[in-house]
Amino acid sequence: MARRPKYQQIADDLRGKILDGTYAVGDLLPSTSALMSTYEVSVTVARAAIKQLQSDGLAEGQPGKGVYVSREPQPASPSAEFVEISERIDELREALDSAMARLDARVTELEKTIRR
Repeated sequence: MARRPKYQQIADDLRGKILDGTYAVGDLLPSTSALMSTYEVSVTVARAAIKQLQSDGLAEGQPGKGVYVSREPQPASPSAEFVEISERIDELREALDSAMARLDARVTELEKTIRR
């Protein structure tokens, strides 16, 4: 699996912080220099991370003031693989429940036979 570019990793981290409430809608995001210091990246990478959030519609820049959170990220929809695995787990759970019911019935019959 290819490694995500550093600016995307930073954008993902900031997105997570918006989602967990560290940065609420209307809050000022860290400045470019703060991002450079925190993540030990160049100005280009820090700006690209903020630009990514703006492109995603999560942040809006206000000239001379900074970049603010404009909305929370939408939860990602589950992947097709996740849906398929979840369906298979549900099928297995149903099969196990059915097998347990049959086993319980057999044990009950055996106990009745032993008591006679």
